[in-house]
Order: sequence, then structure tokens, then C-alpha cells
Amino acid sequence: MNNTVVLITGASSGIGRALAFAFGREGASVVICARTNTAIQAVADELRQANINTLALVADVSVEADVKRLIEQTIAQLGRLDILINNAGISMRSMLIDTDPAVIQKVMDINFMGTVYATRYALPHIIQAKGSIVGISSIAGYRGLPVRAGYSASKFAMNGFLEAVRTELLHTGVHVLTACPGFTASNIRFAALGAQGQVVGETMRDEGSMMTAEECAEHILRAVRQRKRELILTTQGKFTVFLNKWLPSLMDKLVYNTLAKEKDSPLKK
Repeated sequence: MNNTVVLITGASSGIGRALAFAFGREGASVVICARTNTAIQAVADELRQANINTLALVADVSVEADVKRLIEQTIAQLGRLDILINNAGISMRSMLIDTDPAVIQKVMDINFMGTVYATRYALPHIIQAKGSIVGISSIAGYRGLPVRAGYSASKFAMNGFLEAVRTELLHTGVHVLTACPGFTASNIRFAALGAQGQVVGETMRDEGSMMTAEECAEHILRAVRQRKRELILTTQGKFTVFLNKWLPSLMDKLVYNTLAKEKDSPLKK
């Protein structure tokens, strides 16, 4: 990763922060962004203390002008862009019947349109470098999850978008990776939106039994090195994707029953 510039969106915590350390320790210059200056500068200080060359920028990926400026600042200050990691994301937890459609729109704007904006404006530089475009998707992008309809929709959209982009770029030397962590210990669930857009502020799952963000980041780093097209993590994730393809009706029941066991789940036990 020496002489490589990596841009990671949503890098103030969780998988994004772990990716910054993983790529930085391999010699990459790391550009990190988030919506809050205080949060992203705190991570930048940690990265610099680890002797990682870091550029920290503020951007809201759901705002096209912010993303365009993010790419321009990266090129202006570092001169190139080799790897784009679309990591910024937000989750939601509520039954569709209770959900304000504006909440789903917000999730789509961040998770999907954020990926569209960043990929579009980074693309000329990625093509020049014959680099990599990475989307941090989810098992929810292969199998719709109840109580997370908007989140699932955003990740299905990301998966289809990246598949189309990969095919468009087939003869350019550009690598496109869709990475699906499965349930990973990350701040995304603590910032999940409720039915009316409020931050729920607590997780419904046992964080201690999940893959850590750092483990997830190492898997993604390895997949970028190997230029894989797809990365599905955790045994549960691989099992879900496989069975959903061949036994979808069974998976409806299994997924329902599994998520009905979550703390305060609105699904009937």
C-alpha cells in the first residue's frame, strides 16, 4: 500500500475507523471523512500518533456538493486517489407500517446516493490509477431483513449499482469489491433511526458475540489486495446468502424467527 491514497467515508468510528488503521499501517496515505469535525479530527490525531499520513475532511455524503469537494480536496492535497471505500452508512429499526417514508429517504440518501456521488466523482482518478472501488454493504443487501426494510433497500441498491459499475469498467483495470460484513460490532446500530427519524440509541443485539470492526477491516484489506469481487463475512452471513438463493421460503421463516428474538423486537415471537 506504499504510495497509495485511500479515501474512506464515514471514518469517525466502527469499521471506517478500523479500515483507516488497517490501510494506514500498510503504508497508505489515508483520507478520512465524516459529518462532524470534532469526531473526525479525533480519529486523525490517533492515526497521526500511529505515524499514518492522514488527511481529515468534513463531508456529508448525502450532499452532492460536499462529496464533489471531498474528491477535489483529496486530489489537490495528495495528488492522486487509488482506493475509494464507500463506508458511510446509517441503519434504521421500525416496522414499515409505523415508518415515516422520510426516514427511508434519509437512509437511501446516505447509504446509496452517498455511494453514487463518491464513486462518480472519484471515478476518473480511480481509472487513471487502475485502482479499487469498495462498497461496504451488508447481508441485508442479499436478504431483506424485517424491521430494517429501508436499510435493506439501500444495500440492495448499492449491490446492484456496484455490479453494474464493475461491468462497465470490465476493460479498464479497475477493481470493484462488494464487502458484506454481516452482523459486526459497530456504532451503526447505536445510531439507527426509529420510525419517526429519532436516533434509537441502543442495539438490539449482543455485541460481544460479533466479529469486531478490526477483524472486519483486516478481511477487507486482504480482499482489496487480492482484488476480489465479493466478500461475505461470518458463517451466519454465508449461510444466509446461500440458503436464501436456494430455499427462500425457508429463509423467510428462519430470518423472522431469528430477528423476533432481538431485544424489544416488534415481531411476534
